[in-house]
Amino acid sequence: MLYKTTKERIAALQEQYTRLAKGNEELLREIALSEVPEMVYNSNAIENSTLTLEDTESILSGGQLPSRANVREVFEAKNLASITESLLKKPGRPLTIKQILSLHKSLLANIDESIAGRFRRGKEWVRVGNHLGANPLFVDNLMQELVAGYNNEKDRYFLDNIAYFHAEFETIHPFCDGNGRMGRVLINWQLMNLGLPPIIIHNKSKHTEYYPLFVKYPVTLRFDGFTSLFALLLQESLHKRIAMLSAKRIIPLSLWAERQGVKPNVAANKAKRQTLPAFRLREKWMIDEDFTETI
Repeated sequence: MLYKTTKERIAALQEQYTRLAKGNEELLREIALSEVPEMVYNSNAIENSTLTLEDTESILSGGQLPSRANVREVFEAKNLASITESLLKKPGRPLTIKQILSLHKSLLANIDESIAGRFRRGKEWVRVGNHLGANPLFVDNLMQELVAGYNNEKDRYFLDNIAYFHAEFETIHPFCDGNGRMGRVLINWQLMNLGLPPIIIHNKSKHTEYYPLFVKYPVTLRFDGFTSLFALLLQESLHKRIAMLSAKRIIPLSLWAERQGVKPNVAANKAKRQTLPAFRLREKWMIDEDFTETI
């Protein structure tokens, strides 16, 4: 699980974020809404969508559709953006089975109405690689137990609770389609219900940071890898918002490193570990121009 120092760092960032957020709620909402294309692109790309970030931005802004885009991928982008925006605009909704099913119905609208908004049943088995989802006969009960357990858990660290939920959700694979996208939507739903900003799980590093965790979990039941990943991404999201609310100017991390006499690869590694308050914009690391590293 997370070291005490990491938890303390997150708590300090959360306190700073909460303080800066007062009176800036609308700006924070706009920051989150501006991230929607990146959230949608990355989540769909993790599921092997062929759309680029630029394609996704064009689709969501009502621009010209890319010639290679198929109808399904266009609806996947639009639907995921729609449910993401709805959660951002109205955070604080309780996590319930009814809400999860409602989101899933919207996620698969105009894609496959026959399986939208309901869990697997009968003989609807699903397989992802070597992983076989839970027996459809027990999916409903498993999800009822998972949601109730999450809502009633009072002692577990909040990121452990979210990590466990995500690991179990994806192991159960409750839907015939859309499980990965729904799982990532639910992470942000849970974070926002706690007054925290959403995170982006990046497609670029899915094979090194994300997918391996799903391979390990069913045979070890250890979810600490998810906790560690979410902790890094949450710190990055908090650093971004704190910088946008307080920095005079935000510059590329490579430029900051050059000015500070720091090797670019060293700065990039610190950014990845979040020992620097850096964050990504369109896959490029950025930082407050005036940040001074203390030794």
